[in-house]
Amino acid sequence: MPGKKHGPGIKNPDAYEEIRKGGASKEKAARISNAMASEGASTVGRRGGKAGDYDDWTVDKLRKRAGELDIEGRSSMRKSELIDALRHH
Repeated sequence: MPGKKHGPGIKNPDAYEEIRKGGASKEKAARISNAMASEGASTVGRRGGKAGDYDDWTVDKLRKRAGELDIEGRSSMRKSELIDALRHH
């Protein structure tokens, strides 16, 4: 498929691409799209997300999350850079 932006483990590629366009990380988009494929979109939608927007997080929380994901250079990043790195890891 030309222009494919995901790996072979994505079960619902259309949903994956839409979720990525919305700013979600690759990992999050894969989790949601695969859940939609196996459980159905309405079930996943009712469950919803509770994480909140990265813009509302403190720099310390952003750095901690970046550390969990092994994002290099996180200790010297500004808030906007951390948010961008988390969304595009």
